[in-house]
Amino acid sequence: MDRREALRSVAILLGTAISAGTTDILFSSYTLPESEKNAVNFSAEQIRTLTEIADVIIPTTKSSGGAKAAGVGKFIPMMVNDCYPAKQQQSFYKGLTEFEARTKKQYGKSFALIPLAERKKMLNALRQETLDQKTNKLPERADIAYFFTTVRDLTSLGYFSSEIGCTKAREYVQIPGSYDGAYPLKPGQKSWAT
Repeated sequence: MDRREALRSVAILLGTAISAGTTDILFSSYTLPESEKNAVNFSAEQIRTLTEIADVIIPTTKSSGGAKAAGVGKFIPMMVNDCYPAKQQQSFYKGLTEFEARTKKQYGKSFALIPLAERKKMLNALRQETLDQKTNKLPERADIAYFFTTVRDLTSLGYFSSEIGCTKAREYVQIPGSYDGAYPLKPGQKSWAT
């Protein structure tokens, strides 16, 4: 099974956890021409920002490492460059750039360097802005809303297709038995990864 087929399987497994737009791009990326790939270049600072955003979305817990431990910060730009058309890559990049500019204006430093409480506030505000954008449809907010939706989706996809996500955050049986779609979960049990 190649990487795209594996990601498609994970996207189906996660179901509504990933937006229709992201699912559509992942499925149609089979036909993405090489000239569309790598339309933007992410700096080391931007990758650190993506890593910290992902880690706020899926933090480390007592039972499993978070998105940072799973390497999601490098997964996000790789997926954007390899699977998204140039127009969407540029929209994502513009949204990331705008988000970083907001952070620097408000706190005087990069998102990766501000305290965790402030990171959470910024992402909650961005989440609300993205929800508002669905009804308001303001053109000047389109890129940042697209950025948030995509980073959220790719964080989930990257985490739950990683070894940590499959073996620590979910129940995992290396060699499962026969399929039983009605097998009961015990109270408090994690969902199955296999």
